[in-house]
Amino acid sequence: MTKDPTQRRDLGRAMCGCIFIFLVLAGITVLTVWLVYRPQNPTFTVVGVGVFNLNNTSPPFLSTTMQFSIVTRNPNKRVSIFYDHLSAFVTYHNQMITPPVTLPPLYQEKHSTVQLAPILGGRDAVVPVSPEVSYGLGMDEANGVVGLRLVLLGKLRWKAGAITTGHYGVYVKCDVLLRLGKGFVGQVPLVTSPQHLRTIDWRDEEESDGGSGDSDSHNPTKQKTKMILMFAK
Repeated sequence: MTKDPTQRRDLGRAMCGCIFIFLVLAGITVLTVWLVYRPQNPTFTVVGVGVFNLNNTSPPFLSTTMQFSIVTRNPNKRVSIFYDHLSAFVTYHNQMITPPVTLPPLYQEKHSTVQLAPILGGRDAVVPVSPEVSYGLGMDEANGVVGLRLVLLGKLRWKAGAITTGHYGVYVKCDVLLRLGKGFVGQVPLVTSPQHLRTIDWRDEEESDGGSGDSDSHNPTKQKTKMILMFAK
């Protein structure tokens, strides 16, 4: 025995109503969880730099060995962070002077601080650079102050209770000024950067870089990052 058209319409309306109510409740639940657990962005601070080799005597090739001490802080009291596929490299005047180095995965507990100390480059890690970069680096060494940028790339996941999000792309830029003279080897004093450091910007990972605000850096020994976190789903 088949149902008449009226019964079919009533059944369809009931099913649509149930689905609608389910979606509304699910949306409210997700919104509530997000408002309670919504994560704040982690911060990164360069607290020390060691230069163990800097060979700029054979242009257009350069080799260097550096170690950056980085402190990353998770300000969230309810959300922990997984860092995946992290890599780091150093640039000078927007040109890479060390090849990218892959860092091990990192799990950061809620409201915690973790220190990283990657060694970048190496005597055999020769990188081609432009004549302008080679000349500028030599002049900066002669003047005793060299400006470098540490770049961290990778992906992160937020974890709140039993919920772990998908991956988000991470793009971190740390600008530092080093009191570095020709032939110096060892831990390098940091000096106050005259550059303004940009604030955080959220956007689609597939979009090109852009969009920033400025904030000053006043601490001569700790210079916060110029940090950009991007959607990567």
